[in-house]
Amino acid sequence: MQVYLVGGAVRDEQLGLPVKERDWCVVGATPAEMQDAGYRQVGKDFPVFLHPETGEEYALARTERKTAAGYHGFEFRTDPGVTIEDDLGRRDLTVNAIARDADGNLVDPYDGLADIRNRILRHVSDAFVEDPVRVLRVARFAARFASLGFAIAPETTSLMRTITANGEVDALVPDRVWKETELALLGPDSRVYFETLRECGALRILFPEVDRLFGVPQPAQWHPEIDTGLHVMMVLDQAEKLSPDLEVRFAALVHDLGKGTTRKHSLPSHPGHERRGVKLIRRLAQRLPVPNACRDLGILVSEYHTHCHRAFELRAATILRMLEATDAFRRPRRFEQFLLSCEADARGRKGLEERDYAQADLLRGAFTAASGIDAAAIAAGYEGRKIGDAIRRERLAAVEAFRAGFQPPP
Repeated sequence: MQVYLVGGAVRDEQLGLPVKERDWCVVGATPAEMQDAGYRQVGKDFPVFLHPETGEEYALARTERKTAAGYHGFEFRTDPGVTIEDDLGRRDLTVNAIARDADGNLVDPYDGLADIRNRILRHVSDAFVEDPVRVLRVARFAARFASLGFAIAPETTSLMRTITANGEVDALVPDRVWKETELALLGPDSRVYFETLRECGALRILFPEVDRLFGVPQPAQWHPEIDTGLHVMMVLDQAEKLSPDLEVRFAALVHDLGKGTTRKHSLPSHPGHERRGVKLIRRLAQRLPVPNACRDLGILVSEYHTHCHRAFELRAATILRMLEATDAFRRPRRFEQFLLSCEADARGRKGLEERDYAQADLLRGAFTAASGIDAAAIAAGYEGRKIGDAIRRERLAAVEAFRAGFQPPP
């Protein structure tokens, strides 16, 4: 039995990055021998075992053969005769096809080390086209390592286009699409993920609501970048700077989906895009397993982001209605996420990336003022529905007082 450290751990070591998890490949062993050594089998499709002490995953070396369309259309072979080179040959990218043996020696049959030095994401073999998940993974790696200067090899991009053209991307299961997208959104430079999917044609299939935004014009007065798709990518950049929350980054991605359905005679204006976007977000969240918290924040930002941008023009009563509509009093954390998402939208515009967004300060202050009333004391003096009316009157008075004293920047 020979044990090798494989995959991302070896790659990240070579890049000088912290290793978060380790995967191991076992050559020359059978499932029975692994179990006799105390390992617990967890893999269903092929033998994967958990180390009895560390809990890390140990997989038997395997090869795979395409037998049907889609992500699950593979037949696996695992036996003691499968070599480490055989196992590495089934992997997606050369930078992920490097192993390290127990003595520290590196096994690099596909020149992954050279591609790490040259900052290239390149497929291991033409078998790359057999697994549509690799389109998502390469897009995610392109985003993750964009800041290190990595780029996808042209021949790999060509194979990604082939996968899309062959209809394999259509067979991707929703759970896997969302999982890779979630990882991309939580990482750096997530715009690269979506731009890469668009480059190979997969964005049109997986996220048609987002793909439709590219090429749609907006008024230059408010959007010097003009293109709606470019604007959304810039908003993603700003969301990453403002918050690590998945919900905020998802809201940044979907806040303007309604602009993709604006009638041509209205362009470059987008009347009613806010409400149209709500329907599209609901549809997207039905198609993919988007967490409810992401969906709900995305809907709020889509419907009310223009209200937030016009905060200085709003009367106190309108501000209070907006606080109520966004459920700010019961969900203050989500309201803060809403404000951050709107700020990302305001800054995701060419030449305006560093602009102040005092609208959020106004609405935060109004919320704090309205939350500061003594609801319990007010409720003690009323009964039934009159309690809610009285609390609302006090909140409105608090918002009016704050609004009157707030001085927006010049």
